[in-house]
Amino acid sequence: METWADRPRVVLLDAVAQILTEGVCRWAGLPLPDDGTGPLTADLVAMVDGFATPGPRHWRARLARRRRETWIAAIVDQVRSGTAGLPPDCVVERVALHRDLDGDLLASRVAAVEVLNIIRPTVAVCWFMVFVAHALHRWPDTRTKLAGGDAQYTRAFVQEIRRFYPFAPFVGGTAATDLFYQGEPIPEGTMVLLDLYGQNHDPDLWKDPYEFRPERFLRHPGDVDQLIPQGGGDPATGHRCPGEAVVIGLLEALSQRLALLDYTLPSQDLSIPLGRMIARPRSGFVIEAVHRV
Repeated sequence: METWADRPRVVLLDAVAQILTEGVCRWAGLPLPDDGTGPLTADLVAMVDGFATPGPRHWRARLARRRRETWIAAIVDQVRSGTAGLPPDCVVERVALHRDLDGDLLASRVAAVEVLNIIRPTVAVCWFMVFVAHALHRWPDTRTKLAGGDAQYTRAFVQEIRRFYPFAPFVGGTAATDLFYQGEPIPEGTMVLLDLYGQNHDPDLWKDPYEFRPERFLRHPGDVDQLIPQGGGDPATGHRCPGEAVVIGLLEALSQRLALLDYTLPSQDLSIPLGRMIARPRSGFVIEAVHRV
């Protein structure tokens, strides 16, 4: 972020994606590729941007995934041969040396997928951070409260970001047996979709659901099965993202830092088309003249 002041304009989604890529790779012990973080960041963003999307974005995501799985699988092989030179006991080493219930190492490609399943969703937080910037722009009074460092308000603000803004539109699962839900028959093998955005804006669950009100989470923290921006149920047994607490922690830290930056917004299209998966401001949120308050 210190370098943003020297740049004429910053596309926030791209800039935060690069910060998160460098941070999570360093944390996991994954060496950055020789061509720098730019191509890696672009591939990780492409994988997220191709979620549940047909056409060019889908194929771009598949190619990016294949390219990065191959790269990480080679590093896994280096760990096993003792030539990787990674920090001891780092995430990549733990995955590479993990053994299954039969005592066997994971296939290199499978281990690569597991590492990617940590790296990719961490970088996906850049979408939420653009929503944070969008909210600070639309409701500027929230900036002062965040910049003050109030931990309780920051948590409420982050929860309202996750409730109010569209990220993943749905998650899917397959019925394991014949069942009924609210009188509707669901045969075994049926694909069932959980409408995340719909529930998070259900007027039976949320008062004035289309108004942005972080204070609602100060009065009531929300039931685990009511606020479901990252899926529902228990993450150990159901369809809730196991990284949800990490996302909340990142957003709390980064939202306060963003609130402490002073910047201007050039003319741009900040609309968020709900027909796009994954939804985002059309411009990616462009800022300029950045400096610390």
